[in-house]
Amino acid sequence: MKTLIRGLIVAAGIASCVRTEHRPAPAYRARTRSVTVTAVPLLVKEEQGVLPFLKEDFAKGGVLEGKEVYAFSPSSITVVEGDTVRFTLINPEDDDHSFVLPDLAVAMPPQKTIEATYVARHAGIFPILCAVPSHLPMMSGQLVVLPAATMAGADTLAGRVAGR
Repeated sequence: MKTLIRGLIVAAGIASCVRTEHRPAPAYRARTRSVTVTAVPLLVKEEQGVLPFLKEDFAKGGVLEGKEVYAFSPSSITVVEGDTVRFTLINPEDDDHSFVLPDLAVAMPPQKTIEATYVARHAGIFPILCAVPSHLPMMSGQLVVLPAATMAGADTLAGRVAGR
C-alpha cells in the first residue's frame, strides 16, 4: 500500500512538472455586416384623422406641438470593433430624415433607399440620431460596438458548435 501511495505521489509530482503549451485564442477577424434600417412613423400629424386624440396633442400647447414621433427600425444595432457595416437606409415617408453616427451623417430623402458604409473603429455605445429638429429626441437609437478582444476565439467556438 505504501508503495502504491509513493508511486501516486511521484506520478503527481512528475505531472506537475510537465509543461502544457498554452495557445492563445485566435484573434477576432473583422467582418462585413449588412444592416437595413427603416424610418418608421409612430405618431405623426397625418394620423389625426384616424386617432382623434392626436388633434389635441399636435395643437398649440399639446405634448407633440412642433414634433412628430418617428423611429429607426431596428433602433439598436450590435457589431464588433473593426467590423465594416453596410447600411441600407430606407425612408418610405414623405418627410426628410437623416441617419447620424459619430463620423457618419447620411441624408435620407423622402421615398428613397440610400446605401452607406461605416467602419466600427472603437468599442463603445454610440448614439444614432435623426438630425431633423422636430424628430428629436424621439428618433434615436444606438450602435453597440463590442471590443474585438472579447470576441477572440468566437469563430473557432462557432465552428465547434456548428460541428465544423
